[in-house]
Amino acid sequence: MKYKGNRILLVTLLAVLCKIQTAFAAKKNFVTCGSIVKLLNTDYSMRLHSHDVKYGSGSGQQSVTAIELKEDVNSHWTIKAATNKYCERGEPVKCGDIIRLEHLSTHKNLHSHFFSSPLSGEQEVSAYGENGVGDSGDHWELICSNDSWMRDAQVRFRHVDTGAYLSISGRTFGRPISGQMEVVGMNNPQHGTRWTTAEGLFIVPKEKETEYIHTEL
Repeated sequence: MKYKGNRILLVTLLAVLCKIQTAFAAKKNFVTCGSIVKLLNTDYSMRLHSHDVKYGSGSGQQSVTAIELKEDVNSHWTIKAATNKYCERGEPVKCGDIIRLEHLSTHKNLHSHFFSSPLSGEQEVSAYGENGVGDSGDHWELICSNDSWMRDAQVRFRHVDTGAYLSISGRTFGRPISGQMEVVGMNNPQHGTRWTTAEGLFIVPKEKETEYIHTEL
């Protein structure tokens, strides 16, 4: 009987440890506020990109494109809360949250509006603002199927002001940005609107105990 009791205790302990390990692994897999990421379009295998090159038509704002090159530093975006909202660094981003994506190199936010894009005539997507401050055109709703944004999940970004989905049109630019693809807003969640996180600096969510101690300091 003693052996049987010890065996049950051991099995229970292993099950608890397995659950803890699974929960910890899931926590490390969250995409969180303050993380700096590269966003990969899974339909075209191209990364969301920007640079200090302005559109020659439409709004004339800083252009946003997509590139294949993995190492380009101009493809980094910082995940932030909506204007006048706050999210703590390391806090998981939930599906349905309104977020902003700030271009790390130029400190302009991913933006859209009713201007036409230069190649396909779809809705223009640009980078806008100064030092991370823009307007409501910088707001994107995270569309995903889980409770929170996971690193390996395919997600969509719906522009709050216009309802358009962040997408790649399939058109390619010539000089001075030869080979880069056009990023646009599409009315429907169709081909070209699916994204996932690729490379980046991911802020791991804090343990509740750590958060509590930090609050007390």
